[in-house]
Amino acid sequence: MKKILVLLGPNLNMVGVREKGIYGSEDASSIEEQIKSYAHSNGCDADVFQSNHEGDLIDKIHASKDVYNGVVINAGALTHYSYALRDAIACVKIPFVEVHMSNIHAREEFRHTSVIAPVCVGQIAGFGKSSYFLAIDALKDLM
Repeated sequence: MKKILVLLGPNLNMVGVREKGIYGSEDASSIEEQIKSYAHSNGCDADVFQSNHEGDLIDKIHASKDVYNGVVINAGALTHYSYALRDAIACVKIPFVEVHMSNIHAREEFRHTSVIAPVCVGQIAGFGKSSYFLAIDALKDLM
């Protein structure tokens, strides 16, 4: 069975609490369980890892290269400025799909630029939790 890692960056543990008008009221743990269930029902195993610490995310990316067939990443605000995260993604040579629950292009100007997009196979934004499901479908087609 193919293995997918879903990486969640800073503040994504607060989904369901923060900015409900943007992220909805469903809590992070419920969404994580739905991601795992969706992946399994589509023939993949999925692990979910969330951290508010850039270094922890980088360590997990480095460790992913020999364990996972692909990665779904919602790097949160790190998307817009973390060249260290970008470099980590570039060095592991497995497909990454960048995900955002909100439409980052309809929000503040600083959110319009992603420094990780050039090293990901694609970007999905604006479909709430379904963005994760769409990313799993995309990865499944690439693996």
